[in-house]
Amino acid sequence: MSEIPRRAVRRTARLAALPLGYAGRTALGFGRRMGGASAESVLSEVQQRTAEQLFRTLGELKGGAMKFGQALSVFEAALPDELAGPYREQLTKLQDSAPPMPTMTVREILARELGSDWKQHLVELDPMPAAAASIGQVHRGRWADGRDVAVKVQYPGSAEALTSDLRQLSRVARGLGPLVPGLDVKALIAEVQARAVEELDYQLEAEAQRGFAAAFAADEAFVVPDVVADAGTVLVTEWMDSHGSLARVIREGTQEERDHLGELFLRFMFEAPGRTGMLHADPHPGNFRQVLDPDGGPDRLGVLDYGAVARLPERSLPTSMGTLIRIAMLEDYDQLVEQLRAEGFIRDKIRLDPEALKAYLGPFLEPASVETFHFSRAWMQEQFQRVQDPRSDAYSTMLRLNLPPSYMLIHRAFAGGIGVLSQLEARVPFRRVLEETLPGFAG
Repeated sequence: MSEIPRRAVRRTARLAALPLGYAGRTALGFGRRMGGASAESVLSEVQQRTAEQLFRTLGELKGGAMKFGQALSVFEAALPDELAGPYREQLTKLQDSAPPMPTMTVREILARELGSDWKQHLVELDPMPAAAASIGQVHRGRWADGRDVAVKVQYPGSAEALTSDLRQLSRVARGLGPLVPGLDVKALIAEVQARAVEELDYQLEAEAQRGFAAAFAADEAFVVPDVVADAGTVLVTEWMDSHGSLARVIREGTQEERDHLGELFLRFMFEAPGRTGMLHADPHPGNFRQVLDPDGGPDRLGVLDYGAVARLPERSLPTSMGTLIRIAMLEDYDQLVEQLRAEGFIRDKIRLDPEALKAYLGPFLEPASVETFHFSRAWMQEQFQRVQDPRSDAYSTMLRLNLPPSYMLIHRAFAGGIGVLSQLEARVPFRRVLEETLPGFAG
């Protein structure tokens, strides 16, 4: 058996073992309960060990396994504290780091993709990675023209690992459910699968990043590094100095940092589509950096990783999106039902009571109903639990709604963005941002 098939078999075995490990620890916990241990101590221990195994495995395997883990990390704020506590530290680790690949492998890839004379262009290269993520790692270097650059190198076999991991995770999704209570793991895996192929294409990513860099050049609030070179599985961009990512701010930031960077994060989500015709669709905190102003002015928000980008047909967010939110804000739910049906959110044969729709949507509109809204884990958990309870009217209303294909990636990106704002515990002028940036909302 060749080395690649052997590695594939080992990866599959490790992913398949995750539900079995949880089952084994649960059985052991039952034995401890029989021996007199308290339910609380047993549950905490089972969750802690499960979290460590789950996210250590996802992080070490990289590929689709780690990509799935990073997607999980965005929704950590939705889990109740008693469940999320043991997972939080392990989740946030995946937002910013992963085990690196050998320096020799990096040099071999650079020679293959940039040519045997690659050292004439990339005159310096730090052998230690500055960052490592799901399908590639980043090294700091210096280009021949004197610019500091970030050199992103894709892990060998990433395509095979990504598709294989996601296929295996999909097979064991039912067993993975109890490992992260309250999340629809199967749906999350399907979401990661839907955008995985594009993230492997560094030339497509370079094209998107050039578009964002041009649109935000010399911007006073945002920093997008420009592309220096791209070839196959290597992407070279301008280096961006930062004080750390939003993952750091989530862990230890001041309230002032949370509020300021939270507002910039929100503005980027809504402004970028109108300026670039694209939506940055990978909102996990590791992709957003706190950039300090050298002159002591307000911090800027640096934005990285353009592998997951939605190219919008209207070159902006749909006008209907703002119109629907505006109608809901005016509480004209009879008209809203008609508009939702016209846009494909309610199928022809489905009947939906306007009052039931109001009860379901009302709490989601809370951020836009006040001058400043304080996003929090408590608020996120309340909404999540409200719509996930099969006994609730909100749950039955949600099942009657349909998400049109054109809104699929927009919905995923903004749901993840709200998750990040809730992790930040940020206070932001949500309504004003909508009025200034969302087509169809103002007026």
